[in-house]
Amino acid sequence: MKALRVTTGAAGVALMGVGVSLLMDVRDLSDVLLWLGGAVVLHDLVIAPLVLLAGLLLVRGGARGTVRGALLVMGALTAVALPVLLRPGRPANASVLPLDYGRNWLIALAAVAAVAAVAALWSAVRGLGRARRRPDA
Repeated sequence: MKALRVTTGAAGVALMGVGVSLLMDVRDLSDVLLWLGGAVVLHDLVIAPLVLLAGLLLVRGGARGTVRGALLVMGALTAVALPVLLRPGRPANASVLPLDYGRNWLIALAAVAAVAAVAALWSAVRGLGRARRRPDA
């Protein structure tokens, strides 16, 4: 387990290095800083409170953490996709944004929901198995 943590941490540090190296090519950092600040505000003041409230109101029991985690991932995907999803019109050069980003964003959200549903189901089935093995008092 420790090797997995070290490997994951090393991959994260390497990806941060790639991000910093890409920032070196940006001439005007004000737009990047504005986007990063907006992402922090959007996450901390909008997405996280809504996710916690939804988890509290919609789900009872052991699946609450799974639902909250899925909602947080969906919120983060949405925050990252917003600039492309809200872009005005089509770009002059079709190769700049060649994919259907709205459809792909919805596919990513559906994949997160499916993984969360499988995880919640697995947790429930595992809990039933434990309850059957437990002797009655």
